[in-house]
Order: sequence, then structure tokens, then C-alpha cells
Amino acid sequence: MAQNLETQKSKETCVLVGLISYRQSKELLDEYLDELTFLAETANAHTLRRFTQSLDRPDSRFFVGSGKIAEIRDYVVENGVDMVIFDDELSPSQLRNIEGEFEEVKILDRNNLILDIFAQRARTAHAQTQVELAQYEYLLPRLTGMWTHLQKQKGGIGMKGPGEKEIETDRRIIRDRIAKLKEQLKSIDKQMSTQRGNRGALVRTAIVGYTNAGKSTLMNLLSKSDVFAEDKLFATLDTTVRKVVLENLPFLLSDTVGFIRKLPHQLIESFKSTLDETREADLLIHVVDISHPKFEEQIRVVNDTLAEIGSVNKPSILVFNKIDAIPRDNDIPEHEQEPDHQTLESLKSTWMGKSKDQKVVFISAKNKENIDELRSVIYETVKEIHMERYPYNNFLY
Repeated sequence: MAQNLETQKSKETCVLVGLISYRQSKELLDEYLDELTFLAETANAHTLRRFTQSLDRPDSRFFVGSGKIAEIRDYVVENGVDMVIFDDELSPSQLRNIEGEFEEVKILDRNNLILDIFAQRARTAHAQTQVELAQYEYLLPRLTGMWTHLQKQKGGIGMKGPGEKEIETDRRIIRDRIAKLKEQLKSIDKQMSTQRGNRGALVRTAIVGYTNAGKSTLMNLLSKSDVFAEDKLFATLDTTVRKVVLENLPFLLSDTVGFIRKLPHQLIESFKSTLDETREADLLIHVVDISHPKFEEQIRVVNDTLAEIGSVNKPSILVFNKIDAIPRDNDIPEHEQEPDHQTLESLKSTWMGKSKDQKVVFISAKNKENIDELRSVIYETVKEIHMERYPYNNFLY
């Protein structure tokens, strides 16, 4: 599997590379590179510099132009940079060509970096199997010339060989491993499906949202559990399910892996069983980091991903989290700022609080602010679902 950057004694250094095109403005690229910086930090790497270039489309050889790749190479050599990370997926030929321009420097794209972070974060055998499958499926088409690539990675997928003559043999090995992993996942999925079926007549509720929106913190708050929560991307990979009782009403609450833009297709495919908790949920609690400057885009990404995994048209509650961290307008002098511009009342009067399609709640999970209102909204929504689905059990209310 991919090298675990977190086990290194000190942070590695990296530079980031992205393109400005007719599909991707400079402003949007800056946003993507901000997120890529956070991804690199999560993988325990320090970003030294960003390189950008305006092109109509990615260069077929180097992703960026030959002049830009030479500029990046010179900077990497002069500053002893450990790796170069590209914001978009590199084709197998692009990867080979770029690696040919660099000596003893790791070349990664966003997908490879996310896969590495998932490998770091996977704790259970189920998650580790899912990640390993995604890694093999990502690496298989990139196997040509891969031995030098793996030697530079000092690990990669865990196999070493003498050179190109081994490639066909290794393709068979990897295909066999992929087939075995898929069979293992089928067996695990069957067991998990049976477990879900044995949970009885309880309404299922799933917490979803963009990565680092505060889902695990909210899970801990509502279920009084101890789910791992950290201010890093993908702190949670393994789905956690807890039985929660609000007033006299029991229901199931699950915390799921966070979504992100440009999420590798291999991960979506491999994690479909984990995402079954979301797919089979009766109610979605969509957590949004309202303090993020692009939270509207993050809402769209989550909704698009939910549509991709077949989890749309469900009852949902939109939870705007981190109201304590909403940035003040630095362009307005402090003495002229409205004192109530971040109160619950003012937030509820905005467009965010006036959704006609779903219930909306503003909270701070970290500071436990307005949690009682959220519990009340969840209770009423779960009760409605329960009364409709299990009318014989309405004596609970």
C-alpha cells in the first residue's frame, strides 16, 4: 500500500501544482490549492510553494508546460523538496514523463494523496480492505515503469522487482489481489447487511457532510460516545453506529466518512458498503461548516456525492455548525460592526435559515451552543418517521 507519511520522524516538504483554465478560474484554483495544502498537512507534509499556469487544457506530457516543469524542477532541486503534488489526477503517461524529469522526488496527484491519507486513517480490517482495494485499482493502470516509481516512494504497494520484465507478472498478481479483496468485501458487506437487518424497528439517522465540518464532534455530543474527532481531514473513516434515546424515543445514529471535492472514484466504489449506512438511513443530518468561506460549494459537493451513491430524496436536517467561528468583516471597523450580526436570531433571518425544503438549525458543537434546539428538531423528525413507519408502536409518544 501507499507509504504512510505519518510514521516519519519529521514532516516532508512539498510543492503544489495546479492549472488555471476556462473551466477553472484563478479564484477557484486558489480555493482548491488551499484544500490541497490542508490535505498535505493532514498527511504530515509542509507546503513550501505553489506553482500555477494558465492553459486551455492540461499538457498531454507534463500536465503543465515543459517550461513550467523545468521551473518546478529547479526549485525542487535548489530547496531539497521531497515531493511534488498535482491538484488533478495524472494519467499514467503524464506520471511517467514527470517522474523522468525528477530524481529521487515523489510525484503524487490529489487522488494518490487522498488514498494515502485514507491508508493512514483506516483502523478496522473493513476500512483497511476498502482502502487497499482502492489503492490497487488506482495503481494498476500506472504499472508501466512503476518499479522506479515504487523505489522512489520507498514503499508503494509493498512489492519490489528488478524491472520492466516483471510488469506482466505483477499485473496478474495485482489483478488476483483485487479479485481477492473484492471477495473479502462481499463477505464483509453480507455480514454488515445482516447486522443492519437485525437492528429492529428503529429509525436510522446518518450524519453526513463535508470533511472536517464537525460530524464526529456532533456524534459524540448526541450519543455521548467517544468517536475520534480531530481538526484534520478524514479524521473518521469507519462508520460508527450508536443507539440514541431522546426523551422516550430510541433511534440509531451513524457517523460516516466525510466528502470532499474530486473524491477519487476508486474510493467511492470501494467505500460503497460503508456508505450503505447513508444509503439506508431514514433521516440525514447534513452538517455544514458555516465558518468556511466556501460552505455553499461544500453543500453542493455533499449533495452531488449523495446523488452519486443513491441517497437523495430523503428527509434531512441542515445543521450549520461552528457559528462561534464565523469570521467578522475585517473591512468594517469594529466599533461600526453590528453587535448582533452573529446571533441565532440574525442567522435565522438570513436565506440560510429560510429553507422551504428542509429543517435548519444553527449550532456550535464545540461550545454546545443551541444543541437543545437541534435535539428537539431531531426528536420531532424521527417521531414523524417512526409514527408513519411503525404505527403500531405509537404508544411511545
